[in-house]
Amino acid sequence: MPFDTILQDTADTLGADFASRSAGFECRDAFVHENYAALKARKVFSAQVPEDLGGEGVSHREMCAFLRRLARDCPSTALAVSMHQHLVAAARKNHQDGKAGKALLEKVAGGELVLVSTGANDWLESNGEARKVNAGYVINAVKPFASGSPCGDIAITSCAFECPADGPSVLHFPVSLKAEGVELLGDWEAMGMRATGSQTIRFNNVFVPDEAIGLKRPRGPFHGAFSVIVTVAMPLIMSVYTGVAESAAALALEKARARASDPVTVLQVGEMENLLITAQIALESMISLCDDLAFTPGEALASQILARKTICANAVIAVTEKALEICGGAGFMRKAGIERLLRDAHASHFHPLPEKRQQMFTGRVTLGLPPVAA
Repeated sequence: MPFDTILQDTADTLGADFASRSAGFECRDAFVHENYAALKARKVFSAQVPEDLGGEGVSHREMCAFLRRLARDCPSTALAVSMHQHLVAAARKNHQDGKAGKALLEKVAGGELVLVSTGANDWLESNGEARKVNAGYVINAVKPFASGSPCGDIAITSCAFECPADGPSVLHFPVSLKAEGVELLGDWEAMGMRATGSQTIRFNNVFVPDEAIGLKRPRGPFHGAFSVIVTVAMPLIMSVYTGVAESAAALALEKARARASDPVTVLQVGEMENLLITAQIALESMISLCDDLAFTPGEALASQILARKTICANAVIAVTEKALEICGGAGFMRKAGIERLLRDAHASHFHPLPEKRQQMFTGRVTLGLPPVAA
């Protein structure tokens, strides 16, 4: 059986089990350890790694479909996994284009390792302080929103560096979450997506060898590496939120069928369907633009992806709000599940880029300006 079929069968098989635990994890702000164990056993974390590097060679589009399906049963699990998958996808794209990425992909496949991203909050500026020492750097930084970190193996992160020769810079590198000086703060108590384990990581005098530095870039300006990251990441991440919207719509539709003779209910369902289709179209357009990692990176493409991300996020939130409206007072009760999906949906705004920053980015690119003002 092809692995993409096995992947979808995994989502279907594990879905009921994940769904039965989802609310409990959320109520306790507890990470989905059991779900990660089940996904690891099925080699989901190495699924996108090319076959010749030890993985299963699942395509970017197929992974988007898997995450979308998984989100209907446990949004937190799907979102945390998407953070790992976008790092794998970026490494695969870089490897395909003759850049560094092979070593990371082989590590993931060799040990079914979980990658943890700290980049969304950093964006172009990053934070922290890197100090040059013999054969490497000493890193001190605090990185929030590290989804999946309770089960993570390697953080893919960055740190600000005042380079004597080149001025304000940013270093990008992987670091083991078991390395000396790495501290998980256990502070993830959030409005939504409560079981993603997106706690803060503190790096206290962590040594990073010279050979681990994958990229050094100027601090502040938009860099070409982000054209790759944005293009591969947003379809995967927004697949999760589209699955959340589809789940909310399904719950609302079930309630609405009992009131199908009410013209107001019919109108509300029509409004919800339009919003859901908007989210689905925006997502499908992002996935198509990524073209299973065959895209040519560039600022214009990154802008188009980011614009669709905003359209998708706004529609997802609107779907869940309309679903709550359709369900009425009953939907306000936790047991209905709608209010949880609404809270989860609101997290979509905080992935790069938030709406106003995206509009600034897109406006500048459209006008032929650098994406970010100096």
